[in-house]
Amino acid sequence: MKQTTPEPTRPLLEADQLTKRYEDGQLALDTVSFQVAGGEIYAMLGGNGAGKTTAINLFLNFIPPTAGEARVDGVATHRDPLRAKARLAYVSENVMLYPNFSAVQNLDFFTRLSGRTDCRRDEYRAVLRRVGLQDEAHDRKLKGFSKGMRQKCGIAIAMLKNAPAILLDEPTSGLDPQAAFEFIHLLAELRAEGKAILMSTHDIFRAREIADTVGIMNRGRLVMQLAGADLGETDLERLYLNYMSGHATPAGGGAA
Repeated sequence: MKQTTPEPTRPLLEADQLTKRYEDGQLALDTVSFQVAGGEIYAMLGGNGAGKTTAINLFLNFIPPTAGEARVDGVATHRDPLRAKARLAYVSENVMLYPNFSAVQNLDFFTRLSGRTDCRRDEYRAVLRRVGLQDEAHDRKLKGFSKGMRQKCGIAIAMLKNAPAILLDEPTSGLDPQAAFEFIHLLAELRAEGKAILMSTHDIFRAREIADTVGIMNRGRLVMQLAGADLGETDLERLYLNYMSGHATPAGGGAA
């Protein structure tokens, strides 16, 4: 899949010494820095509590940083959140849509909510087909959908927003192998269109398969980054387990 990827362009997502300490003293994110360019997929690997979701929440301005900045297309999210969010689409692990709306109705509602009012019903159906949702499901209520089908609706909404940057929080969690395979191929298509994609995941296999850069998070720190040829030459699973068990020390692009 990576052979057809265009050369990365300017950074669209940037973490610059990003730090978050909560009021109880917990240091959830410790001076983390990385960049994701257009036409690039960056996968954050890490266990529960590693800081992956905290980083995504800072990009979304759900929480303010203690220090440093999360920037979307050069805009600091805590300084100008509306401008930053206009350049950003987000798909959560558990997509929250209206269960009594059909797939098409959900797309129509959330697309209008994002500010787009020019979409037609045939465009909604075309995007649902592209993400792999069968035609007979387009007018069904979501309360009968599987998690994979809801994820497809979520990514369809993100695509309709047509934002240059996309955030994905554990996007393949709970998906069956076929749904996960389809989802990864869709991400490759979005990368080919020049999207900058930041994905948090536990899934080492999928991260290695699709990512241009993998960052390993542990206890709030970015302890390792691997990109390009380094990914193909590294036993990523062993390296990840070494960091999680404390048998390796931060190196090669970790947090400052």
